[in-house]
Amino acid sequence: MSAFQPIEDMLGTGGQIARALGSNFELRPQQTHMARRIAEHLATPAGERPPALLIEAETGVGKSFAYLLPAVERILGHGERVVVATNTIALQEQLLNKDLPVLQSIFSEDDPQTGERRPRFSAELVKGRGNYVSIRRLALASKKQAKLFSSAAARRSLHAVEDWAYDTADGTLSSLPQLESPGVWDKVQSDSGNCMGRKCPSYQSCFYQQARRRAERADLLICNHALFFSDLALRMNDVGFLPPYDHVIIDEAHNAEEVAGEHFGLTLSEGRVRHLLNSLLASARGKGFLTTMSVSADDAGCHEKAVARVMAAERAAERFFEALAAHATRAAPGKLGGRGDGGTKRLHEPNLIDNILTEPFSRLALALKQLKEAARNEEDRFELNAYAQRAADVADEAEMLVEQQLEGCVYWIEASRSAGGRSMRAALACCPIDVAPILRGALFEQDFSVTLTSATLTTGGGTAATRRSSRRGAGDIFDISTSEVSRASSSPDALEPFQHTIHRLGCDGAHVLRLGSPFDYASQLALVVGADMPDPRDPSYTAALARDVLDSVRSTSGGAFVLFTSFATMNRLADMLGPNLDEEGFPLFVQNRDGSRTAILERFRSTENAVLFGAASFWQGVDVRGSSLRNVIITRLPFDPPDRPLVEARHELIERRGGSSFMEDSLPRAIIRFKQGFGRLIRSAEDRGRVVVLDPRLLTKPYGRLFLAALPEGVEPQVRSLGADG
Repeated sequence: MSAFQPIEDMLGTGGQIARALGSNFELRPQQTHMARRIAEHLATPAGERPPALLIEAETGVGKSFAYLLPAVERILGHGERVVVATNTIALQEQLLNKDLPVLQSIFSEDDPQTGERRPRFSAELVKGRGNYVSIRRLALASKKQAKLFSSAAARRSLHAVEDWAYDTADGTLSSLPQLESPGVWDKVQSDSGNCMGRKCPSYQSCFYQQARRRAERADLLICNHALFFSDLALRMNDVGFLPPYDHVIIDEAHNAEEVAGEHFGLTLSEGRVRHLLNSLLASARGKGFLTTMSVSADDAGCHEKAVARVMAAERAAERFFEALAAHATRAAPGKLGGRGDGGTKRLHEPNLIDNILTEPFSRLALALKQLKEAARNEEDRFELNAYAQRAADVADEAEMLVEQQLEGCVYWIEASRSAGGRSMRAALACCPIDVAPILRGALFEQDFSVTLTSATLTTGGGTAATRRSSRRGAGDIFDISTSEVSRASSSPDALEPFQHTIHRLGCDGAHVLRLGSPFDYASQLALVVGADMPDPRDPSYTAALARDVLDSVRSTSGGAFVLFTSFATMNRLADMLGPNLDEEGFPLFVQNRDGSRTAILERFRSTENAVLFGAASFWQGVDVRGSSLRNVIITRLPFDPPDRPLVEARHELIERRGGSSFMEDSLPRAIIRFKQGFGRLIRSAEDRGRVVVLDPRLLTKPYGRLFLAALPEGVEPQVRSLGADG
């Protein structure tokens, strides 16, 4: 069957989705309501369309089918193109490997030539250009490897890429085995600066060009937030790489502000600059691209000048980044890691540091352009063009950052210890203090519709005041419990839980929808609050935290996530508790110590009694179903450090406007992050366990009730002394 039935029928018992999923199908009224509301939004004529539709749908609603079905209806019924942007690779893989194949099997037709069934719509994963190998550049690197690569490890990595390139189907990093020397990828990746276009002998077989052609033909495009907001930033200058589209659906939208800020700001890092210079000329080892070139005797002077300009730029970069590191570490010794690992320093005024980078890198860019004209072969000319552009970018960005040319941004220096611990690495960066004005124009006032969804978009919870509907210019709010859909009387209070998200993204006037979870939290989860924890600022806090974490881990025989707000605290507790946990048979996996995020998650999933210590990214986007995870321990309410440059600048802006930075910014952000951490535990109807909060402020501070109110209905805190919990 390929006809498009009403959404209620498709998602109902006996519908097309139910038949396709078989025993895996679950009837979810929340999912049906979400899909119907999105369908209405996508069908609204552009001239009548509100800036956005915001949907908070708690875990278990089935968001992906709820937005993919209306998207497919617009594709098949109206010939429109839809972009879906997610923040995590895991969700992209779910969409591409599980959800979309189901829909493509439902909406299929007979191929008139082969007679086989084929999908009536096409979907394509769109990746950034740097994810693709360039066959031409790979061959060039292979030919020049003796002078390009100084180590045997790098040459072995190059040969590994060559072996992979013969077999890969998509030519992207996702299928490339781990390289012994990852820096080799820079020499073989696709790059717009040295792309030969149709002149390239590998143009027709080029993995990137093939992917681009598929994207131009595709009906549904899947990408990550980084690529979407990068394209959005380019579109502000009338360029971009995504083809035109009619609708965008942003999933995991609680990350949108942060990712957008990164792409509308600038970062000039020491690692990036050093990599550029070493790629051109690693003078100590006699390697690099410039050593591979062949020029005529008449043009030898151009080559010598380029070499001299690289060395001059290298000296300037060394002095520049040493000065940055000294600024940052003097300002805040040890702030980043607690062991003298670096620090940050906000730059309140322009030209507080000397810009000794722009001139030498501008001169280097010019020398490389002159050498390009003297190069004997065309491939070298394209490579030099890319290097010249990268050098010019360094020159321009250094000037913009030092002189603080981007308005509305906060500027800072950040220094951190290198991976080997032998030296400091510094960066100069800026980010918009408020992305709302940018997104208002670049995203919400465009011709395409915008839908944003996440399990955590609101800061209010299960009180009667927040379970209402409003029609005062903002659409309807619905709260759907496990057993019913309720619509209460109109009230301006209905918008309040969404106000923080609306304000920080700039989607004023958005329609909003709130959906509860089908899970029975009252029977599946216990919320435990430690009764005898001191205030986090108390000197005895760390010892008490270690005691209660260990007691809580024992009470569930492991199977625990321990979530921290500070890497320094996490590392201290790992040092303190590691021997105890090991002795008692609880394998400990620590973020940034025991492998990549993916690796330690896989080890945790396969170990029934493991303990994982995580911070930052482990509060969200981590899905561990089943009994491997039965205990989530939140060590501290996740407030942002107030002295972080971006946080400090946001608060100053709010205070200047006459607002309360704590109530308008610190508290809402902490509540949303708290909801993310809480949501790690119950990922399916079969999951059981407990969430332990080891921060007494949840009960002792007036704002604690706001954290509790933001949790799903049926969750009531149990105050216990964990040492006696057994």
